[in-house]
Amino acid sequence: MKVPLGLSVSGSSPDGSPLVCRLRKSLYGLKHASRQWFAKLSTALLSKGYQSSLNDYSLFTKISATSTVILAVYVDDILLAGDDTEEMGSLKPFLDAQFKIKDLGNVHYFLGLEVSSVAEGYIVKQHKFAKELLDEFNCSDCTHVVTPLDLNYKLTPISREMPPDPSLSRRLVGKLNFLQHTRLDLSFFVQHLSQFLNALRYPHMHVALHVLRYLHNDPTKGILFNIFVDFSLTTYSDSDWATCYSSRKSVTGFFVTLGGSPVCWKSKKLPTVSQSSAEAEYRVLWKTVAKLTWLVRLLGDLGVYVSQPVPIYYDNQAALCIAKNLVEHERTKHIEFDCHFC
Repeated sequence: MKVPLGLSVSGSSPDGSPLVCRLRKSLYGLKHASRQWFAKLSTALLSKGYQSSLNDYSLFTKISATSTVILAVYVDDILLAGDDTEEMGSLKPFLDAQFKIKDLGNVHYFLGLEVSSVAEGYIVKQHKFAKELLDEFNCSDCTHVVTPLDLNYKLTPISREMPPDPSLSRRLVGKLNFLQHTRLDLSFFVQHLSQFLNALRYPHMHVALHVLRYLHNDPTKGILFNIFVDFSLTTYSDSDWATCYSSRKSVTGFFVTLGGSPVCWKSKKLPTVSQSSAEAEYRVLWKTVAKLTWLVRLLGDLGVYVSQPVPIYYDNQAALCIAKNLVEHERTKHIEFDCHFC
């Protein structure tokens, strides 16, 4: 740190020890500034009667017998929802007195997500982001395709030469990754491309551009969150055994709906090699159940309590038999400590 111009200080203290600066206020940009900001915000909300969720620390709720108010925080952006207009109206002046906030009214745009109200509920999409992405990579006038990629097309880490500017390909894959917030149909293909970020080559770039041509087919697609009073969870999971050409690891995926609306999905390659399709399917069931456990607890924080068992649909009879019959033998004894948890 340089001494400000006009300030004269000695190089050491009277006892000869070097001088240091004492920070009296956290400055924006320091590594601990976010922690200090969250501590101040949470202290203010807790004093107002809100409770912090143990399943998502950026979620605060105030639930009573007659009302529910939910507050979600992302750094310094706040999304407020609830059915108690009086409480929400008193919270805004309180936060403004503490932090000088700016009320933007009803939500229309939040963290790159466009929210629009329709008769059936709310539609969340990323139309503006998708159009800017197509314009950036000169795909606004390209011929569109109806599928993101042929499932039989295999990518390898070493194929042909690298493009002159690999950062361009990485930026494209990163933006496609952000687009997954509302385009779950891209999850598998973005997961496939993300495996080669350290050495993207021409075939990988061609696949990414093919995904953009698919996106050009209908960039206005989004997610509909319906207004039906239905809080039932339904889950689908599957695994493609040894599908990775270079490592023979399995690619898994799950899809969770709440009242018919998608709320959670993921496509990911397993970290270990499965020796059978049954083992790969059982591992994705373990990851799906872990995610469902977290989701049920999070819904409880929102005042929605799931009392009925959550159905999980999958298509492997061997994994179903293992789940129903927990008899240990030589080929499944590793499951108890690897896939079972309390």
